[in-house]
Amino acid sequence: MADRVFSVSQLTLSIRKNLLANNEKLAGAWIEGEITGNKVYASGHRYFTLKDKDAQISCVLFAFNLRGCAREFLDVLATGEERVNGLKVQVEGELDLNMGRGQYSFKVRRIRVAGLGDRMAQFNALKTAVETEGLNKLDHPELRRRLPFLPHRIGIVTSPAGAVIHDMCDVLFRRCPNLEVRLYPVKVQGEGAVQEIVAGIRFFNGDLVHHDAGWTPDLLIVGRGGGSVEDLWAFNEEPVVRAVAASRIPVISAVGHESDVTLCDYVADLRAGTPSIAAERAVPVLSELRTQLLDLAARLRRAPLQRVETDVQQLDFLSHRLAVAPEAVLSRRERRLVDLSHRLATAPQGRLAAADRRLAELAARLAPALKDPVARLERRLQRATLMLDPPMRAAVDRSTARLRELEARLCLLNPYAVLGRGYSITTDAEGRVVRAAAEVASGARLVTRLGEGTVESVAV
Repeated sequence: MADRVFSVSQLTLSIRKNLLANNEKLAGAWIEGEITGNKVYASGHRYFTLKDKDAQISCVLFAFNLRGCAREFLDVLATGEERVNGLKVQVEGELDLNMGRGQYSFKVRRIRVAGLGDRMAQFNALKTAVETEGLNKLDHPELRRRLPFLPHRIGIVTSPAGAVIHDMCDVLFRRCPNLEVRLYPVKVQGEGAVQEIVAGIRFFNGDLVHHDAGWTPDLLIVGRGGGSVEDLWAFNEEPVVRAVAASRIPVISAVGHESDVTLCDYVADLRAGTPSIAAERAVPVLSELRTQLLDLAARLRRAPLQRVETDVQQLDFLSHRLAVAPEAVLSRRERRLVDLSHRLATAPQGRLAAADRRLAELAARLAPALKDPVARLERRLQRATLMLDPPMRAAVDRSTARLRELEARLCLLNPYAVLGRGYSITTDAEGRVVRAAAEVASGARLVTRLGEGTVESVAV
């Protein structure tokens, strides 16, 4: 009997028919597991793995089925695609087989949240403990230790295989060629990875006896390349997190890609998005430092000369001011003295002239003032006399005659009355009346009052 021969397409088609037949049994059923490896593409389709402790299956959630997912799941997605990793969910859908790749998957139509997965619960519990113990440096920058500006020795804890160690060394030596870099080779995933990573950190901290105990790095880089949540999980395990937190040497955590966050990132002194970025942050560019030092040295050499030039210019300026200052001060004092002298010479004359004008004004007002009251009194007496009887009128006439007599005598006593008849009164600078020529010194200033106005003169 001839052997039955199937093509790959025939076999795959047969498998596909069997899978589709099983979809009738899965109709309306929900599959529970933990999401890992979630990835969304530009089309909006999401691919992830649904797993439990014994098995796993690839899943796809097409963008048009997202609206059929529970609100709790959409809320987690809104906080970040990576947040669904470790989430325990229940999915409903159907099996499918990709003929081209020969891979089967589960096409998800609906998702609802069943709770946190075991690993996510472990992650959150340890994160809470880290925060409570004051070890969370990622969210509290003030707790971070300052990295050495120019480290001489750098220890690296990572896998010796793959491109990570080569990329880091390439960046480190390109930026700073005279570095001493040592690798502690470890497994970064799988069984035994946690123990090896912890041993590497303790080795560089001098906690383990080794043949080169005198070599202590200035800086420590702990990390690995990218991968799924499972691949990176060793850096979420408590022994590794505790070892990083307890390191006496400043630590840079360089695990996975920029979007990957592990608990080691929280307790390290610096989180780098990738191992290459960690190498860049670890050391400066030596050639740039040399250029800066040469520039500073040149500025340092020029500084004293510039200071001397500035001081010389200031000295010249001050010397010039010192030379012209006395002349300027004397000139100002001389002008002030002339002004005061002029004001002093004219001040008495001005005051005397003002006093003379005031005296003349008062004299002019005195003559009519002496007459007017008498005239007003006479008129009042005349009106009152007409109202009196003869004996009283006779008494009033006698009083009027007496008043006129007193008025005449008062006019005779007025010192300025004679001025109207051509006489004058002469006073000196102090306002004293001059009665004899002997009372006046030669050159004295005299003021002569006339009947109308005054005349100023100087004695000879």
